[in-house]
Amino acid sequence: MKPGQSSPQSLMYWFVLRMGYHVVFRHSNRTRNFMEEQTDPHKEAIDTATDLSMLRLFETYLEGCPQLILQLYAFLERGQANLSQYMVIMASCCAISWSTVDYQIALRKSLPDKNLLRGFWPKLTYLFYKLFTLLSWMLSVVLLLFVDVRVALFLLLFLWIIGFVWAFINHTQFCNSPSMEFLYRIVVGFILVFTFFNIKGQNTKCPMSCYYTVRVLGTLGILAMFWIYPLSIFNSDYFIPISVTIVLALLLGIIFLGVYYGTFHPNRNIETQHDETDGKVPQRDCRIRYFLMD
Repeated sequence: MKPGQSSPQSLMYWFVLRMGYHVVFRHSNRTRNFMEEQTDPHKEAIDTATDLSMLRLFETYLEGCPQLILQLYAFLERGQANLSQYMVIMASCCAISWSTVDYQIALRKSLPDKNLLRGFWPKLTYLFYKLFTLLSWMLSVVLLLFVDVRVALFLLLFLWIIGFVWAFINHTQFCNSPSMEFLYRIVVGFILVFTFFNIKGQNTKCPMSCYYTVRVLGTLGILAMFWIYPLSIFNSDYFIPISVTIVLALLLGIIFLGVYYGTFHPNRNIETQHDETDGKVPQRDCRIRYFLMD
């Protein structure tokens, strides 16, 4: 990006601040024709902030996940790391996980019929669920890279295609343009490689169970392959601690998932099957209703 050139995300930050200023200091009641729909400036500001949170989420996953895999690969290949490198890796993993939590909070604020994700413990539990499942899968992928880079890339590509096909089968309607909808489904498929989310508002019990069953089987398969493969390709001193970390992280992630959905998940009042389309004024009962609301 050239110096002085504003990014789309920066412009959205400006629009959110301007709308917030208008709501707080300049908003006054306006009469409209009874045929026109009255616009709530508070809701418009919240919706724009939610869209911005979604863009941050896309950016975090598209940039952060490949970078984290490279960081872990470099760390394990060298076989040594200092405290600052450990902190950088954990900070990257936390940032990716928190982007999902942040969007979950923002989206529920923009949906009038949804209960908010309130309190410290629900947010922390949801964060730990995402953090541990993500960390376990990242380490598993890195181990597979040591076995065979082509096999690892093929696995990620295969999972990406499966996620894209699932989004296609569910007929997502996030964008008005078919080409932009196609791009949106590609991004959805990429995020599904690393974490689960509900893209269409259906009951998530069955899809989530299938997703994490495949995740557990894939993780165990990678570990089994690594046990069979000659350890000369990898620093054997790190293999046992990494294997234990992978299994414990996955186990903790599943436990926090169960605790969140069993104890802290906000109750849903209305079930629908709609996504928001861009370029239209959002309706109170139709706004990206369940995107990333697993």
